[in-house]
Amino acid sequence: MSEAKKISELKRKPDWIRVKAPVSKGYHETRKLMRGLKLNTVCEEAACPNIGECWTKKHTTVMILGDTCTRACRFCNIKTGKGNPVDPDEPAHVAEMVAVTQMKHIVITSVDRDDLDDGGADQFVKVIAAIRETSPETTIEILTPDFRNKPGALETVIAAKPDVFNHNLETVPRLYTRIRPGARYFHSLNLLSRVKEIDPEIFTKSGIMVGLGEEEVEILQVMDDMRSADIDFMTIGQYLQPTKKHVDVEEFIKPDQFLKFKTRAKAKGFLHVSSSPLTRSSHHASEDFEVLKAARIEQLSKQANINHQDAPIDIDEMKKHNPNYEF
Repeated sequence: MSEAKKISELKRKPDWIRVKAPVSKGYHETRKLMRGLKLNTVCEEAACPNIGECWTKKHTTVMILGDTCTRACRFCNIKTGKGNPVDPDEPAHVAEMVAVTQMKHIVITSVDRDDLDDGGADQFVKVIAAIRETSPETTIEILTPDFRNKPGALETVIAAKPDVFNHNLETVPRLYTRIRPGARYFHSLNLLSRVKEIDPEIFTKSGIMVGLGEEEVEILQVMDDMRSADIDFMTIGQYLQPTKKHVDVEEFIKPDQFLKFKTRAKAKGFLHVSSSPLTRSSHHASEDFEVLKAARIEQLSKQANINHQDAPIDIDEMKKHNPNYEF
């Protein structure tokens, strides 16, 4: 076999990450709704492999602040360039979409907007407020940029009290200059840590892609870094090359390895871990939110029991209730 053919075989998608083209009625209804409201979605712009499944269920991740990113990450399919003017009607349109679809849980993300003084923080706040006004029962998850060099932006968004604050680390620190040159690993990590410091009630979430040439020990270190930042929920998914212009896939990680990653991450203390070849930040977000809430209740219950066991023993009180027992 020629060297070129060997490389071609290595890059071919394995069976476990192949998905069918979206053709369902629900998919087309969701697509029509997004077009009618002039809303962008990361599902389309980032060529998400789960779009057929999610849109059939009328689950979509809205991408605010336009369809053009001011950065050029080498893994991302979203177009780059000068940012679009901020649409003042966008919050109302997002709220209308949530109301029409009766979504129980919505994910709001955005392109990077380094051209805006606040990095787009105010638009996140307006979208959250609009959804809360029209659909108060809907829980809101945001997937934000890093707000690098945007003082006060993070605090502004946290004050709007989203239910989940997500910001992806994307890859291991060693690969940042090649994969995510406009960002800084420890800035992103500190941003997530800061969310918990300001409002411990907000669930925090972050994810990485694998198959970019990272080592297993580096992935385990990222898990430890996330836990040091008190991140609740970690996602791990396979990187898929959007076009030939993007960075190559170095390896297709097998499903059993994703299960091992999940086991290791759970052992490190995350409330929830989603790890599979097709895992993406917003995939099954509604179901994952329910798991997060249940896990937190269980965690608080266990902590209450430990605190109760550690409480000083009142011998006189115990004698009242156990008169026949010698102390």
